[in-house]
Amino acid sequence: MTSGKVLFLARKVQKSLEKLRNQDGYRASCSTVLFLWQVALLSGADDDLQEVAFQYGRNVGIAFQLLDDLLDFVASSNHMGKPTVIDLKMGLATAPVLFACEKFPELNPMIMRRFQEPGDVQKAFEFVHKSDGLEQTQFLARQHCDEAVRVISSLKPSIEQKALITITDKLLNRSK
Repeated sequence: MTSGKVLFLARKVQKSLEKLRNQDGYRASCSTVLFLWQVALLSGADDDLQEVAFQYGRNVGIAFQLLDDLLDFVASSNHMGKPTVIDLKMGLATAPVLFACEKFPELNPMIMRRFQEPGDVQKAFEFVHKSDGLEQTQFLARQHCDEAVRVISSLKPSIEQKALITITDKLLNRSK
């Protein structure tokens, strides 16, 4: 590879990282987007296919994170193979908590103090379960999966396209 091509690719990576940082769900989709975009770039895909890979990865990554946040409230530690409610214990307000704020505004001060007062984690957990925060999180994850399918459906039908669509279905039905 010539030094000119390396510089060109480096600039494209930098532009894509800047674009990614300006998107919602940065934490969730970063690695998925970068992986899919790099595969598209290194395989010589044109700009349109690179954009499809970027948008598909972004939406699948966000959906994955939303569902991970949801499972943190509904699955057991044994089933998940990792501690649950860990985000709350670390002081993080994830999608289910933020949606629960609509019904329980008393969550807002807990979020601001990062669930540090005694009983905050348990109260927040209960408020999430008494609200429709889990359902709204599931709905939002489904919207992102639907968008990923819409984007990937712009490609010519193929076994690979079908596999990418199947991933979104498996993602929506994951239990850990």
